Amino acid sequence: MAEKTIVLFCGLGMSTSSMVRKMQKAAAAQGKDYDISAHALSEESLFAPTADAVLIGPQVRFELDNMRKRNPGLSIIDIPMKTYGLMDGAGALALAESIMKK
Repeated sequence: MAEKTIVLFCGLGMSTSSMVRKMQKAAAAQGKDYDISAHALSEESLFAPTADAVLIGPQVRFELDNMRKRNPGLSIIDIPMKTYGLMDGAGALALAESIMKK
């Protein structure tokens, strides 16, 4: 069973799928066992509540405050445009880890 769960959301869950692969590769290289998945924003209520960290793509950044209101107590952050644009899996993984509760 995975150590922690990281969920990414974007408009349709497609562009974040590439980021998930990069994050999985970075986690494996660091010897970390995370369950990392990507979903459409419309699936928030299904996947966000069980996540240890929620990251949202820059294209849905406008939903950040609403997501935090709908999910009090959840760690939610938006992925910076540079990290997302470069598909920096290690950077996104570090971002997720920075908001996880220990």
